[in-house]
Amino acid sequence: MSASTPQPDRSVRPADRRVSARIGAIAESATLAVDAKAKALKAAGRPVIGFGAGEPDFPTPDYIVEAAVEACRDPRNHRYTPAGGLPELKEAIAAKTLRDSGYAVDASQVLVTNGGKQAIYEAFAAILDPGDEVVVPAPYWTTYPESIQLAGGVPVEVVTDETTGYKVSVEQLEAARTENTKVVLFVSPSNPTGAVYTRAEAEAIGRWAVEHGLWVLTDEIYEHLVYGDAEFVSLPALLPELADRTIVVNGVAKTYAMTGWRVGWVIGPKDVVKAATNLQSHATSNVSNVAQRAALAAVAGDLSAVHEMRTAFDRRRRTIVRMLNEIDGVVCPEPEGAFYVYPSVKALLGKEIRGQRPQTSAELASLILDEVEVAVVPGEAFGTPGYLRLSYALGDADLAEGVGRLQKLLAEAR
Repeated sequence: MSASTPQPDRSVRPADRRVSARIGAIAESATLAVDAKAKALKAAGRPVIGFGAGEPDFPTPDYIVEAAVEACRDPRNHRYTPAGGLPELKEAIAAKTLRDSGYAVDASQVLVTNGGKQAIYEAFAAILDPGDEVVVPAPYWTTYPESIQLAGGVPVEVVTDETTGYKVSVEQLEAARTENTKVVLFVSPSNPTGAVYTRAEAEAIGRWAVEHGLWVLTDEIYEHLVYGDAEFVSLPALLPELADRTIVVNGVAKTYAMTGWRVGWVIGPKDVVKAATNLQSHATSNVSNVAQRAALAAVAGDLSAVHEMRTAFDRRRRTIVRMLNEIDGVVCPEPEGAFYVYPSVKALLGKEIRGQRPQTSAELASLILDEVEVAVVPGEAFGTPGYLRLSYALGDADLAEGVGRLQKLLAEAR
């Protein structure tokens, strides 16, 4: 399925169009909307448990916070700095990339952005012309297709499901390829499914991209959150011949529990990074210097903090999968990465639950919030109706309580 760039209604005088067609077509982030609603209900005194936001429940490590405190006192950080990022942070990101994924890059190939979302948009904006197609495996994170369309591109969805572990095959990618295809999106570990491609699967996709002269945008934000025998693989490190047409996006948000600090980055060919830097110089200029100094402490430090978080996430992963699969009508594959589960609830749709018969996963999610005060994100947000996404980045007690409420409610389905 593909979408075209929205066109304005030419029968209406331009001065009378209040919101542009391009911006008016952007949907609100469903995950942030669910999280905001859950927090508002909590603030009103309701005992809501939120599985909506992909946000570690741990505080940012102390040494990173202290680096920010020191940065606040340094007058150098009270001024403009280079739009593309502090030189020392770009150097540290290059060193961290070699350390963690075996991919050797120069600091000139790095652009520091205001979080991963800006990195994704600027990467697409730098390489897409109107009508260029991007192959997007679904389920997908809600921001990908919106960023593609905002950049003038056309997202072409390739749907996967639980029978393949939510992983796309080369055959599916080839079936979606046209003369307008420019980019394939590759995300492993995945948001929303937690799927992790094996080395062989990643290599096959990379070689297919090389064969057809395609670009790859790979989102590596969950690189350190893999479990069991799963392995994170960076495509440009695996296939050096792909590096000149690969853009990597990443950030500190998930690895170091720094979602609110808003520091991400783009790594890519120098000409593309230069173009994206030019865009950022007009859009936002430099990322907050204090946040950049905190990110420098994070990426230059060791990974002990993430190891502790991963141990907790792994425990919660096994708990939530077991509890969800105890519910009749729910099928929950075991994710191998990130901190999400993506169970199918198709068998529950149309059944009566407390006097209602939800026909879609969106209606089911609404019923769940209203009846047992548990916030989940429906599959419609990720391009695949019939599923729910739950983040297990919350405390063990809340996780058990929240899924326990789901068990009781959904056991009533008739």
